[in-house]
Amino acid sequence: MKTTLVQHTVGAISEGFVYNELEGKGLYGLNGQLTIQPEYQRNYIYADGKRDVAVIESLLKGYPLGLIYFNKPSAESLEVLDGQQRITSFGRFITGKFAIKDENGMQQYFSGLAKDRQEKILKSQILVYECEGTETEIKEWFKTINTVGIPLNDQELLNAVYSGPFTTFGKAEFSNSQNSRIAKWSAYISGSADRQDFWERSLEWVSKGKDNIGDYMSSHRHETNIKEVSTYFNTVLDWVSTVFRDVYPEMRGLEWGRMYEDYHAMPYNTEEVARSVLSLYEDGYVKSKKGIWEFVLGGLLDRSLLDVRIFDDPTKKSTYAKQLKIAKDKGISNCSLCAQGHEAIKSKIWKLEEMDADHVSPWSKGGATVASNCEMLCKTHNRSKGNR
Repeated sequence: MKTTLVQHTVGAISEGFVYNELEGKGLYGLNGQLTIQPEYQRNYIYADGKRDVAVIESLLKGYPLGLIYFNKPSAESLEVLDGQQRITSFGRFITGKFAIKDENGMQQYFSGLAKDRQEKILKSQILVYECEGTETEIKEWFKTINTVGIPLNDQELLNAVYSGPFTTFGKAEFSNSQNSRIAKWSAYISGSADRQDFWERSLEWVSKGKDNIGDYMSSHRHETNIKEVSTYFNTVLDWVSTVFRDVYPEMRGLEWGRMYEDYHAMPYNTEEVARSVLSLYEDGYVKSKKGIWEFVLGGLLDRSLLDVRIFDDPTKKSTYAKQLKIAKDKGISNCSLCAQGHEAIKSKIWKLEEMDADHVSPWSKGGATVASNCEMLCKTHNRSKGNR
């Protein structure tokens, strides 16, 4: 790969600067010669009133912004390989998209700055490496130089590797922070549009696993629509919002794609589902609230999903001692279910470590985790008992 070190001024780079407010990204600079956010770039994430302001303050103090890298795909065009956050920040400031505070704490847009301060920004020198090479070389270099600062996450790297119309359409829908549907998505999915979280979840669901995203993007890379992804994504969320009519904070970030695959063919009574969820949510014995929804989908069977508060060791030991005495006095097993079983185990005495503590009145039916509701069962019987 060939590299050439050149200098540009902030003013020159900002000539013809275009910023798409809807998609939250810088589009062009250098009078249209420079593409600021090519397909493989992450979204603009400096618009937080801190990092974007810090870029402008650095320019006013005469601090260098650091090396910037351009890819040179042709003699007439350039695209930002590294540095789009900084370029978009000063481009947005110069075009009046945000203000900074002056020494008196007053908000100042670029147009309101003193002329000498405007000139200082516009004439600031930016060192740029212009890189020429194959697509593979450029993208490998892109991944290498993005290991510092705010690292690219997995999906941002995949976007770079598999850039093309499919990724462009996907980002336009799922990585657009102005998309009105994000409010609904955010009830069930953690993360943000800017960091590709919704795009990543949609791909994970349709490809049946995060490890399959790369292969899926590769096979669809040159397609000009994302209909399959959008349809599956919306189908999953429609199913979730239909089965569970109430939304709780703990629903955010659950494995809805996997749960859809496991449970969507089963019928549910939404009234009963709502009552079960509310009861479990208000139950102080349930330590893992996030497990409630899969527990309900699975028919209230897998209590390990809830991390229900268990009987402590002193309770287990005292209950074991009582049962052991009764068993020896009567010549029966100290497991009440073994005592009712076949002859081989009717009188078997189990050691403490061979038994589990269980709720006499099932926890799922209101039984409390207290000593008076505790019994020791052999592990085999306890694990087969469920909520019967």
